Amino acid sequence: VQLQASGGGLVPAGESLRLSCRASGRILSLNSMGWYRQAPGKQREMVADCTIGGVKTYADAVKGRFTISRDNAKNTVYLQMDSLKPEDTAVYYCYAVGVRSYVYWGRGTQVTVSS
Repeated sequence: VQLQASGGGLVPAGESLRLSCRASGRILSLNSMGWYRQAPGKQREMVADCTIGGVKTYADAVKGRFTISRDNAKNTVYLQMDSLKPEDTAVYYCYAVGVRSYVYWGRGTQVTVSS
């Protein structure tokens, strides 16, 4: 299974970006799909998660600003990021949890928010 993320970029504070991540390959079942991020000098942190049944979880730092969604038919997860802040600057990694809880990771996409 391969994950391909897209949609990162450089935006001013207050603007929006939408990340996409599509899984391809021999996919039997993908349970949770979601996003982590890692800022320079910081540990990777969970941003948002969406189960195959549509249950969504968000980090406190992004609640009310970010929205995760997924299209199970397309094996794709999205992250709509609104009201971006400079502290949202990070490399964003998508992931998918397959059978036996194996975690697949995408390569990451850079999001930079200027003040």
